[in-house]
Amino acid sequence: MARALEKEHGLVHLDLDSVAWSSPGVRRETAESLAEIQRFVDRNTAWVIEGCYADLMDPILAAATEVRFLNPGVETCIANCRARPWEPGKYSSREEQDARLAFLLEWVREYESRDDEYSLRAHRALFDRFPGRKREIV
Repeated sequence: MARALEKEHGLVHLDLDSVAWSSPGVRRETAESLAEIQRFVDRNTAWVIEGCYADLMDPILAAATEVRFLNPGVETCIANCRARPWEPGKYSSREEQDARLAFLLEWVREYESRDDEYSLRAHRALFDRFPGRKREIV
């Protein structure tokens, strides 16, 4: 969806994975990620940001004109994980990506019961407190 919005509206795109992780499985310091996101927002007047990081989105929520909450359900997310193409910007090979699939699937299965920045609870709270235009896509 973010890539489609980028093309349709001439937006600059930021995938939060690119600022959240220093390498697969190694999270960057939150302050470092937040500084990079703030630089992105300051440099660009028309942007779309995608990602599942409530802790990284919260500080810039006031700069957003619209929030979209993709909430298709755990089983749909699992199917998407199984069908995702190789992401060369994140993994050096398809094999490296696939080696992490079992962990990813378990992580997704816990989405509704976790209580972290990647959880349904955190995403719902972020979405609910946004005062502007918003859409939940189920």
